[in-house]
Amino acid sequence: MILKNFINFIREQGVVGLAVGFILGGSITKVVSSMVNDLVNPLLGILLGAVGDLSDYYWQVGGAQVMYGRFLAQLIDFLTVALVVFIAVKLLRFDRLDKKKEKKPEETKPDEKK
Repeated sequence: MILKNFINFIREQGVVGLAVGFILGGSITKVVSSMVNDLVNPLLGILLGAVGDLSDYYWQVGGAQVMYGRFLAQLIDFLTVALVVFIAVKLLRFDRLDKKKEKKPEETKPDEKK
């Protein structure tokens, strides 16, 4: 009885779809992060005149290094992943998968004259 209820819960709540989403999201994140770290950041570093990539930029404040280049690289990484996921959801119409089918209200018939 409990196992049957558990299986129904998984089916109704879309837990399997959620798990697949996490797995694919992790894979997409790795691919996009590699693209940003290995392609975009070095090209931005070259365009900005640095040797290396964007992550190498820093400010020397006292005895500390403020690594603003790493922050910018992570920000670019996040925005790129968010954009890729947004485009995938819109193109593949995943946004419609989770909406439960709305029941149409039954059409009320006007009172018929006898």
